[in-house]
Amino acid sequence: MSASEETPTNGAEAAQAALDDRKAAILKAVVTDYVETSLPVGSAQVARDPLVDVSPATVRADMAALERDGYLTHPHTSAGRVPTDKGYRFYVDHLAPPLPLGESQQEQVQEFFSRAHGEIERMLADTSRLLAQLTDTAAIVVPPGHEQLVVRSAILTRLSAKMALLVIVLSNGTIDRHQVMIEEEVPDTDLRAASNYLDEHFANRSTGQLAGEVVLPPSGRPEVDALVELARRSLGSQDRPEHVPEQVFVGGAARMIEHFEAVEQVRAVMSILEQSFVVVSLLHDVLLKGQSVSIGSEHGVAPLAECSLVVAPFGGEGEAGGTIGILGPTRMDYPQALAAVAVVGQRLSRELERG
Repeated sequence: MSASEETPTNGAEAAQAALDDRKAAILKAVVTDYVETSLPVGSAQVARDPLVDVSPATVRADMAALERDGYLTHPHTSAGRVPTDKGYRFYVDHLAPPLPLGESQQEQVQEFFSRAHGEIERMLADTSRLLAQLTDTAAIVVPPGHEQLVVRSAILTRLSAKMALLVIVLSNGTIDRHQVMIEEEVPDTDLRAASNYLDEHFANRSTGQLAGEVVLPPSGRPEVDALVELARRSLGSQDRPEHVPEQVFVGGAARMIEHFEAVEQVRAVMSILEQSFVVVSLLHDVLLKGQSVSIGSEHGVAPLAECSLVVAPFGGEGEAGGTIGILGPTRMDYPQALAAVAVVGQRLSRELERG
């Protein structure tokens, strides 16, 4: 769809939608050629594109106009142009065609998930490596935070005279254990009754809901209700930063070295990838804006000024909460990256649903 067919919703989008079809076609040709060759793109090269179909002189004039409007720039003294962040953004929002994942890549995904069984942490780590191979970028898999996971079962059992243990099996297969302080005179019959109640009423609720304001029906026995409330309080006793799970899985980080020539830039990008809180916050912020792509300076993180993020949510049993994505150079194949992230995210969700 051309930019002129889009309906702008704010001033920035209105400015972008002002590109006519010819300039949009020229911009698309510059982006696709630059992604493919990594070399600045000249007017003669663009004029050969069958979708442009105008003279090199006309292309030169339009490329100069696109540069004045901030969609293109030219490095150093080169006569060719390269896209700016604004140019990539217009391309992603208006010109990048939605494409299916290539047949060989689909087979690779199918083969991977046909044998991806076992513990959840192993599968998520392997998935990050699969996505890195498909896109030749660094891939990131962020499991749902504990407060977003749904409870499958719960057991309350005595550890000692004054301590019980709440064991919760979560929807991603992990097991949470919480110590619950009790009175010495609490009989085992009350603990068993509370355990049965917890297993029945905690199931299919998130731990975040249970530790918050969710109202559970009374059991009919005040002593059992008191134990249930103690168990609920134990769920909120762990101090985890918001949006940051215990593990973040990064695959293919070394692939970033191939995309950048400056050693310091590579070190800066690798340093960001080692900071779980920053990585998770970046992916979360993209989804919070309702986007699937964040380009260059849009991140607000200086070391990633020449990088783009492509992200998608995933979850099991209808849950969202987990995030899958890639971090690569702004000069990436966006349609292919979007297709890979979407397909792998969907397959990962299905595997979690099967549990």
